[in-house]
Formats: sequence, structure tokens, C-alpha cells
Amino acid sequence: MKKTIIFLSAFLIATVLTSCQRNINPVMVNTTPPSVPTGLQIINGNNSVEIMWNQNPESDVAGYNVYYAYSYYGKYTLIGSTQNTYFFDNGAVNGTTYYYAVTAYDYNGNESALSHDNVSATPRPDGFNATVFDYRSFPSTGGFSFTTSSDVAYNDPSCDFYFENYNGTFYIDVPTKSDIEDMGPTNDITDVPYAPTTGWSPTKDAVAIIGHTYVIWTYDNYYAKIRVTNITSSRMVFDWAFQTVQGNLQLKRTNNSSSGNSKTMIRLEPSK
Repeated sequence: MKKTIIFLSAFLIATVLTSCQRNINPVMVNTTPPSVPTGLQIINGNNSVEIMWNQNPESDVAGYNVYYAYSYYGKYTLIGSTQNTYFFDNGAVNGTTYYYAVTAYDYNGNESALSHDNVSATPRPDGFNATVFDYRSFPSTGGFSFTTSSDVAYNDPSCDFYFENYNGTFYIDVPTKSDIEDMGPTNDITDVPYAPTTGWSPTKDAVAIIGHTYVIWTYDNYYAKIRVTNITSSRMVFDWAFQTVQGNLQLKRTNNSSSGNSKTMIRLEPSK
């Protein structure tokens, strides 16, 4: 009788376990990647580029990977990841053009294709609170050279612009073979991302106004911009940015991961 009870008990346990296993639904692992990020924008800086994009609509997005390449259809190398919708590439080098793309990934490790936006940046040097003096009273420090980032004589060959107090009216003057254009009031020097292609001053000067940004096209085909922050009777204080790539109109940055990451992706044409 004891053996029979033991046998029945073992039989019941096996039956219960088999029934439970049959009623357990298998866990379905999500293998669908998030949609491609959209709305990429960049702000060009000094050895730095800020990349921004729209937030993905999926609720299971864990973060974003940011890539760069040297051409739109080139090989994209991972430079970092973030849970934000912006990223600072602080490893960018002035004078080098970079193309950027972003992917989204979910908690299961599924990664989208590269974003389709054609965005690039060429970082350039800049400076803040620089001072130049009225060339009529201080001719040796009346001009400014973007190449040397310093004051020069107004008639020095390297002078890109000079400051003038003409009977109480203040001017920013450029050499005969250069051009200048007043871009109007701005909140910051980054508010002017690109140099214009028309609208240059026929008199080779512009009235200096606090809060205005001016674009300068140098005689040797470089573009720069200055934003006036203060003016007195003898000097002008300004912020500046200078594009070191000849003929490049672009004037316009949370943590990077290791730049040694070698993951790469190839951009594909979006399906139609």
C-alpha cells in the first residue's frame, strides 16, 4: 500500500508539472528596431559641434548613438551615446568638415538605421570680449586680424577690419578688397549660422551698433563675423568667429563616450 501511494504521488506531481508547462506562454523578445531619428540640426563651434534631433515616438527607446563621417555617404564611426536629444562632439577639429547621423536603440539592443538628414559642420575658432580702438586716435591698435586673433595697425596688410569714431558716429571699416554686411540685431554670435552671398556694403563700412552682428568677407576669400557688445568714444568690444576653410560660408556643442569606439555604419538611401 505504501508503494502504491508513493507511485500515485509521483504521478500527480508529474501531471501537474506537465500541465503548468503547457499553460506557460513563451516570452516574446522584441526584435523590431526603433524608427529612424529625424530633425537633425547642428551648431558649429570652436573645436566643437552640437548636434540636436527630435525625440523618437517609441516608449521603449533607451537612448541614441551619434556617428560622424567625412562625407554624406561615407563610413560612419560611433563617437558616443546619450539618453538626451542633443550631443556635444568636443573632439571635432577646426577646419575639418564632419557629417553627422544619429540612430535610436531600445532596451533589447535593437538599433535603427542612420538618420537621413544631410547635416555637416566645419568647426572654426572664435573669441569673446576682444577690443579694438579708434584708428584715428590709436592707429597701431585700430585694426583686427582674424588670422592672428589680435589687434594690428589699421593699415597693416593682415588687418581684416578697423574701428572708426567719425565725429561721434561709429563705424566698422574693411579694406578696399574686402566686404562687410550688417546682419542686424542678434542675441548671440551663434545666431548667424552662414555668411550671406549678397547685400555687401558698397561703401566698405557699416555703422557699429551694440547688439548687431556683422559678417566680413576678406580679400583672400575667408568669412568671419563679429558681434558688437560695447562701444565707447575710443574703443569697441566684440565677439568674433572666423572660418579657416577658404570659401566656406559656415560660421556657426552631455558627455562624450570614448572616441576609441570603432563601431561603424554605412548610410543607406531611405526606402521610398
